[in-house]
Amino acid sequence: MSIPTNKIDLLCGWPNPALLPAPDLLRSASDVLTVPSIANPALLYGPDEGWEPLRTHIAQWLTTFYQPCAPITAQRICISGGASQNLACVLQVFTDPLYTRNVWMVDPTFHLAGRVIDDSGFATRVRGVPEDEEGFDLDFLEKELRAAEEKATMDGNTEPKMKPPRPWRKIYKHIVYLVPTFANPSGKIMSLAHRERLVRIARKYDILLVSDDVYDSLQWPSTEGDKTTSTEHSLFPRLVDVDRYLDGGPTDEWGHALSNGSFSKLIGPGTRTGWAEASEKVAYGLSQVGSSRSGGAPSQLCAAMISSLISSGFLESHIRHTLRAAYYERYHLMISSIKKHLVPLGVTLPNVTTSSPVAGGYFIWITLPSPLTAASVVKRASEEQNLRLAPGELFQVVGDTEADPARFTNNIRLCFAWEELSHISEGIRRLGSVVERMF
Repeated sequence: MSIPTNKIDLLCGWPNPALLPAPDLLRSASDVLTVPSIANPALLYGPDEGWEPLRTHIAQWLTTFYQPCAPITAQRICISGGASQNLACVLQVFTDPLYTRNVWMVDPTFHLAGRVIDDSGFATRVRGVPEDEEGFDLDFLEKELRAAEEKATMDGNTEPKMKPPRPWRKIYKHIVYLVPTFANPSGKIMSLAHRERLVRIARKYDILLVSDDVYDSLQWPSTEGDKTTSTEHSLFPRLVDVDRYLDGGPTDEWGHALSNGSFSKLIGPGTRTGWAEASEKVAYGLSQVGSSRSGGAPSQLCAAMISSLISSGFLESHIRHTLRAAYYERYHLMISSIKKHLVPLGVTLPNVTTSSPVAGGYFIWITLPSPLTAASVVKRASEEQNLRLAPGELFQVVGDTEADPARFTNNIRLCFAWEELSHISEGIRRLGSVVERMF
């Protein structure tokens, strides 16, 4: 058997270089750097909350896409250095390593978030919450929260131990991290009923919900050729939107939800620019993290360039006509290839690929037939087919000793965003040949 000489990578969760708008960024950079009234503040230390015009543009753009109960204001936006850096800052400001009981992560989870949580002092208190058909097992979460609160009462853990009071921060008892829409890796979409119930749980147990909403606008009809399903607005409100309207609104001025946004999947990861949206108190508190107080918002120059892109109308057009169109084609090519080369061998797709009117994100989560394991298939695919894949074990919540260590041994995550379009079908064909030979 001859091994293909060209590597195909269905693991890498990056945007394909052909989709990066370098020429448009060049024009934006030129506009920013040749106008002294823009260039000077863009190249200096900026305000802690971030470049004001970008905060305004993001607020307007999010209002149009999500259609919340009231317009989003710039005061609810804090500019960050991307979603991962933002998660780190959230944990620095709004948790106490001794008082905060647990960080709860959807399981399977975005695997690189675990290191951020570990670095913040929660390595032994991170817990996984299994997904269910509606996106998050809330019965499991509530049961475990009750147990955690009983333990905190027995231990006398009633107030923050390491972080003194500050007017810009609140120390929450729990943090929940999840990706409610087009989850990484599973692609699941949390139902509206679950979103509302989760916000009520957050209010009851003093939780800050941190949701990565980075894929929301990358959506398209889940049925190929569908011309009737609109993708101009979000399918469901975000958790931060639900917290604004549910049962009359937030129970205090802080609220219980924060939306983590990023331009990494919309413009390019190298811009290192994202944002958080939350209550005005939380957004301001986030801007007061020590690193921002020391040097201002972490993405000043790129923020000015991106602001120019949004004000020109480029970003909205880029998402609508370039990204959605490209990912629509890539997604449906991968789905049809899976149905052709893998489904006849017993591989299954999640229900989300057929039950939702929209699809989106970057990933498809497949399940191998028994007795095959993802680790063995991934190894053989690399050795025999020069094919790079992500085994399900990679997405387990690390540190949760109570979870079944074999829970994702049959799963593989496939990414359709990075590889060349012409390689997607060939990659799935190669995977099918490996699966067939291993029976």
